[in-house]
Amino acid sequence: MSLLQRLSKLPRELHSFKNVVQRCPRRHESFMSTSRQSSTLKTVLKASLVGISIGFPVGIVITSGYNWYVSKQTSKRFHLQGKEERIQVLQEKPTVPISRKIVFPVDTSDLKLTLYQYQTCPFCCKVRVFLDYFGISYDIVEVDPVLRKEISWSPYKKVPILLAETESGYQPLNDSSMIISLLSSHLKDKSQKIDELVDYYPSIAMLDDNQKFKNEIMNKYFLMYKGSTFPDKDMEEIMQERKWRQWADDVFVHTLSPNVYRTLNEAYKTFNWFSDVGKWAEYFPTWERLIMINVGATAMWLVAKRLKKRHQLKEDVRMSFYDEINKWLSAIKKRGGRFMGGERPNLADLAVYGILKSIEGCDAFKDALENTKLGTWYDAMMREVETHSGGKYLIAK
Repeated sequence: MSLLQRLSKLPRELHSFKNVVQRCPRRHESFMSTSRQSSTLKTVLKASLVGISIGFPVGIVITSGYNWYVSKQTSKRFHLQGKEERIQVLQEKPTVPISRKIVFPVDTSDLKLTLYQYQTCPFCCKVRVFLDYFGISYDIVEVDPVLRKEISWSPYKKVPILLAETESGYQPLNDSSMIISLLSSHLKDKSQKIDELVDYYPSIAMLDDNQKFKNEIMNKYFLMYKGSTFPDKDMEEIMQERKWRQWADDVFVHTLSPNVYRTLNEAYKTFNWFSDVGKWAEYFPTWERLIMINVGATAMWLVAKRLKKRHQLKEDVRMSFYDEINKWLSAIKKRGGRFMGGERPNLADLAVYGILKSIEGCDAFKDALENTKLGTWYDAMMREVETHSGGKYLIAK
């Protein structure tokens, strides 16, 4: 039935409704006369009918208008689908103060890197764990997670952003998995320059499952080698590493927020730990830090409820968290080594360790240590990362 037909029938339906209401028996109240009750009822009824007659078509018009606007915006951007976007090189480094420097005497990489991050963001932790494991020095800029003014220079509004100084300028690298794959490719063959490797990880515009546009980085779990052979791994190892790196991003990381923000009290404890470990009192004024803690904790407690439903976690979200940890540990046991990479960590080990590192001070992490066998693998990973043992495997070329 068309909109005009439905609107034409509305007065008749409202008139019928009015007749029904008028026939209903009225109660006698001691403080109000029957005539006054009747007058008041008629006034209320008339106001209600006017409200309905105006609100119903207005609601239809607004809804239709909104749907038209969304459709129009989608159609305007439809031509962008499949378009490639390259991360532009900066000719000057952003004038943002460095929060702190991480310097490793064992560093032989010759890389000059600045990491724009939140200290406890799991994706930022992944990048830091990778750099620490290989003993690569870097500068850190701590970003305000609410105002984000430290990355106002970047069209990419998420963290981490890794800024690499190259011969052509300052090359921004976005997305933790892409950053790790690109740097791994460079470290394995230093003749492959960072600003050249970027071309192998294009950002492509596409529609997601909700018909919203997003830029997806292609090949972000792939290492780039010259030639057709892989110098230090067989194909099975490479496929397993990719599989578990993607699992870490697509599945495991999504169990974190519903667990660390499970209750409002846990959310506040988590954000206070974020403040301590991220040294917010040192880097941000008091008013800004209080906004970050109070707004952040409340917002994430509310968001966590939606995330629980979206990612189909169990009613007790701890159980989903333990399930994924046990799945990871079982896969390591099946492979027969201390790590997913065998006797030394691979990129999947570093990714999962980095994600867990981001909640090390939270109740959820402590509960996981008590209710799973996570501790053995986690402690072994900690020793590998803190001794920068990956540096000895780098072969300069």
